[in-house]
Amino acid sequence: MQGKVVVMTGATSGIGEVAAERLAEAGATILFVARDRARADATLQRLRAKSDAPHRFHLADLSRLSEMKRVGAEIAAATPRIDVLVNNAGAMFSSRRVTADGLEMTFALNHMSYFVLTAALMDKLKASAPARIVSTASAAHQGARLDFDDLQSEKDYSGLRAYGRSKLCNILFTRELARRLQGAGVTANCLHPGFVATRFGADAGGALKWIFPVARLFARKPEKGAETIVYLAASPEIAGESGGYFFDRRNATPSAAAQDDAAARRLWAISESLAGLGS
Repeated sequence: MQGKVVVMTGATSGIGEVAAERLAEAGATILFVARDRARADATLQRLRAKSDAPHRFHLADLSRLSEMKRVGAEIAAATPRIDVLVNNAGAMFSSRRVTADGLEMTFALNHMSYFVLTAALMDKLKASAPARIVSTASAAHQGARLDFDDLQSEKDYSGLRAYGRSKLCNILFTRELARRLQGAGVTANCLHPGFVATRFGADAGGALKWIFPVARLFARKPEKGAETIVYLAASPEIAGESGGYFFDRRNATPSAAAQDDAAARRLWAISESLAGLGS
C-alpha cells in the first residue's frame, strides 16, 4: 500500500479505525470522512503516529445528500488519485428518524452515503485504476427483503429490520456496481465483519441502547472484524475479483434476496433518482 491513497468513512471508531491504522502502517495515505471534529482529530493523531504520510480528514454529515455530494466533490478535488474507497459508515436506530431529505435515517446513512460518495469519486477511481471499492455489509441482511413500495419504512418500522434491509442494500449495490465496472479496472466487493465489540449502537436509543452493551461482552474484537476490510483493500490475492461478499477473508454466499440482480438494478435506479444523479 506504499504511496496509495485510501478514502474511508466510519474511520473514527471500531473496525474502521483499526482498518485505517493497519492500512496506514502498510504505507497508505488515509483520507477519512467524519462527523465529529474532536473524534476526527483523535483519529488523525493515531494515524500520524503510524506513519508520516499526509493523512487528513473531511467533516460531513453523511445522512444528508447535500453533504454526501459536497464532501465527495471536495475529496475528488483535493487528491490526484484514489486507489481504494472504503464505505464503512453505519448505524442503527431504535425509533424511526427522518433526514432533512425525507429519507429514513438508516437507509440514508447506511446505503445512500455509500451510493452517493462512490458516484462522486468514481471518475477519480477509474483514472487511478487498478482501484478498489470495499463496502461493509453484514450477515444481518439474512432474512431481509426490500419492499420497493416502502423503502423508507413508513408502514412498519423496526430498528433491527431497517438495519437488515440497509445491509441487504449494501450487497445489492455491490453486485450492480461490480457489473457496471466490468472492464474499468475498478473492483467492488463487500463484507460481513462479524459482530464486533465497538461503539456501534451507542446512538441507537430505546431498548437497543441497553442490549448492545450486553451483546458486546460476547463479540469479537475490532482487530478481528477489521481484517477483512484490510484484506479486500490491500491483498494481491484478490486483484481483479469483483462482486463478492466476504467473511473472514473468504468469499461467502449471501442470501437469495442478496443475489437478486433485478432487485439490484431496481435499487440502483431508485437510488439515482433519490440522489438526483444520472446514469
